[in-house]
Amino acid sequence: MKRSIKLFLFTLLTLTALSACKSRATEALVFDRDVYTPGYASGFTVRGNDAGSLLVTVTNPWQGADSVTTQLLVLRGGDRVPEGFDGQVLDGEARRIVAMSSTHIAMLDAVGQAARVVGVSGKEYISNPTVTARRDSVCDVGYEGNIDYETLVALRPDIVLLYGINNASSMEGKLRETGIPFVYVGDYLEQSPLGKAEWLVMLSELVGHGDRGRESFAEIARKYNALKNSVSADSLDRPKVMLNAPYSGTWFLPPVNSYAVTLINDAGGSFIHDGNKGNSSEPIDIEEAYMLVSQADVWLNAGSVGSAADLAKAYPKFAPLPVVKEGRVYNNILRTNASGGNDYFESGVVRPDLVLRDLIKIFHPDLVADDFVYYKRLK
Repeated sequence: MKRSIKLFLFTLLTLTALSACKSRATEALVFDRDVYTPGYASGFTVRGNDAGSLLVTVTNPWQGADSVTTQLLVLRGGDRVPEGFDGQVLDGEARRIVAMSSTHIAMLDAVGQAARVVGVSGKEYISNPTVTARRDSVCDVGYEGNIDYETLVALRPDIVLLYGINNASSMEGKLRETGIPFVYVGDYLEQSPLGKAEWLVMLSELVGHGDRGRESFAEIARKYNALKNSVSADSLDRPKVMLNAPYSGTWFLPPVNSYAVTLINDAGGSFIHDGNKGNSSEPIDIEEAYMLVSQADVWLNAGSVGSAADLAKAYPKFAPLPVVKEGRVYNNILRTNASGGNDYFESGVVRPDLVLRDLIKIFHPDLVADDFVYYKRLK
């Protein structure tokens, strides 16, 4: 009799457990916890549930995207994929990562997790010391449109960090076919300098270091805003600033609400061209560019030239202008490696506070005693 009762209870418990497992596997997971809502970025949110699982939502992850939403489900605490979920799934933490942009490596480095990167695109251009120290073990999987999928699959990545230019990444189809999860990282679409950097928090959640990610970004934002406020608090003359140089014979200038112009404004400068009210850079002719450079107090990001002599050789028409002759041209090329990779576009995206400090030093040198991090004066 006792044995029959024990058998009955065991069977009941087993059925209950199986029923619970089936329920967890098939019922929709409820993500009722706000894990992270960005204060500056506009392209992602992270929600969670009591089991520790996460739902990462990325919206409009490439230029021109309209009402496009992608989702990554990060399973933890015994949760399983609910029926009907058609997004990407990461089981636990991402321990082996393929990063298609060097900026994503810098974001992982901000939380001390760059060593999880096992594959990259354009290895020779990467500046991150954790990756360069492991150059022999970190594999280059190639570039968009020419990916070495055999190498990529052999790396057994837990996730691939993608970005899209004007459309979804061409890698999507093959990654789905091979069952490798991916997530879009849309930092480059953000116009706010802090909005770009804030994507590090999303990546920190994927590697199980969300707290450190939030702390790291909060400190970056604190430093950035303190620098910005120190400039706005002073009654300073704002130097007129010209940007860029001809590219394939055309000079492009960003819109007034762009990343570059926001940095100029926050550093106490004034962008000299306020005619572009759109959402992307627009071309101007060389004659207009000549007029703007002739009126500028500072000229930033004048191509890839590294000296005043190089500038005069590349753009002889502009060499006699005061901003050039008086040495007020600065380029963001101080941390360029031997292959031409520029850390300004890598760690600089994650450390807008350091970029801002460089610009304040250029515009208002009496306010900053620190050495330049990314910029150099062309002499």
